[in-house]
Amino acid sequence: MTVTRAAERPVSLAQRLNWLRAGVLGANDGIVSVAAVVVGVAAASASQAALLTAGLAALVGGAISMALGEYVSVSSQRDSERAHIARGELVLAEEDVVSPWHAASASAAAFTVGGVLPLLSVLLVPQPWKVFLTFVVVLAALAVAGWTAARIGGSPWLRSTARVVVGGALALGVTFGLGSLLGVTGVV
Repeated sequence: MTVTRAAERPVSLAQRLNWLRAGVLGANDGIVSVAAVVVGVAAASASQAALLTAGLAALVGGAISMALGEYVSVSSQRDSERAHIARGELVLAEEDVVSPWHAASASAAAFTVGGVLPLLSVLLVPQPWKVFLTFVVVLAALAVAGWTAARIGGSPWLRSTARVVVGGALALGVTFGLGSLLGVTGVV
């Protein structure tokens, strides 16, 4: 009988797809969530302090939320798989049972990497180009994320790219409109 250590085992397709899902969702959510917050705030206020505070809060809170969500989701999936295995209803190798810690850390890291881009963009670009260039940077990053996800997953790139770009543009447009409305009406 040959015993192999976990580090020597090849990564299963199930693990790769789960890491891909966690990474893509995390990066996409990081880009869109942080961008939507900072664009909305930028539309209401020109304050760098307000942008930094809102952006960092969105980045940290979002990364924690994504990690927690992945941990809970994958833990529930793992518990269900193990229950089905115990009843003989499912045959699954132990290495195919996804680790909630791996999914959580992948999602949090991807969210953080994705979220840093719009935060830096909105903080480093001077007025009056701040919001416009943040839109451009974010939509380009979403296009790359959509293309990458399609490439890794072996699916059509155009549909994947269009889906994330259109969704991101919608989120940015809505939060920019809301920020503009609140900034003009003096609510903020």
